[in-house]
Amino acid sequence: MIRYDPKSWFGLIFKFHKSDTFQQMFWVLIAFAVFTGVVVYIELAYKEYFSFKSTTAIHSLLGFVIGLLLVFRTNTAYERWWEGRKQWGALVNSSRNFALKLNAILPPELKEERRFFNTLIIDFVFALKEHLRKGVKFEELDGDGIENWDKIKSAVHVPNAIISEVQKKVQKLYSSSVITGDQLINLDKEMKDLIDILGACERIRNTPIPYSYSLFLKKFIFAYTVTMPLGLVFDFQYWSIPIVTFVLYVFGSLELIAEEIEDPFGVDANDLPTDDLARKIKANVTEIFELK
Repeated sequence: MIRYDPKSWFGLIFKFHKSDTFQQMFWVLIAFAVFTGVVVYIELAYKEYFSFKSTTAIHSLLGFVIGLLLVFRTNTAYERWWEGRKQWGALVNSSRNFALKLNAILPPELKEERRFFNTLIIDFVFALKEHLRKGVKFEELDGDGIENWDKIKSAVHVPNAIISEVQKKVQKLYSSSVITGDQLINLDKEMKDLIDILGACERIRNTPIPYSYSLFLKKFIFAYTVTMPLGLVFDFQYWSIPIVTFVLYVFGSLELIAEEIEDPFGVDANDLPTDDLARKIKANVTEIFELK
């Protein structure tokens, strides 16, 4: 995620970065400008063969419709991005709460158990981060000395396997009377919250905008911009080339931005800073268990 000063208005206007839509669309815009230039030349050179003079009214009406579609598309994508951010905010809080309760419940002399929970809470977060990117990086995890670590590494769903081991450990502590029934209920709530966050993030990642809607919108943008020179050439002549190219840039950019942020867990410039949040959780949990 790119961090910036939103108050630097003029600075942002002239700032470019690798995810800037102009850079992504540069060659498409060049090709479209050339196409528009050819269409404008043909229409002006052979205008006596064209029975119509302008389609401005039709394009104005369709422009209003496509504007509504793009507003819906952008809002839907942003809602997914913001929902992802809320879930990771909840993950920060739930990890802290779980660690705080375990730290208060477990006696200081149970160093092995305290280290177990410290390690697996952190590993769960890092595994979740990469699970949402479709591939857990085990070099980021610290499973040394953890019972059943080989089983966790061979699991298809690693975050699920990690939280399962945590559940088993909590139940074992309850069976050995280290924790009481009331404490078990409190800890169970925190583990449930972690699973709920995992499920919510998977729902966001695995449920993109419906294919038919995305396909229709792309076709609509293409048809609208390709036919625009026909409607503008007799009013704007060769000025139609930059005008139509700019319209394509605006509409195409909105669609590209929506595509990028609707899956907010990746490594694109506008995705959520999940790496930073995971490191923050690691530092907080380690400090709580006093294992620095």
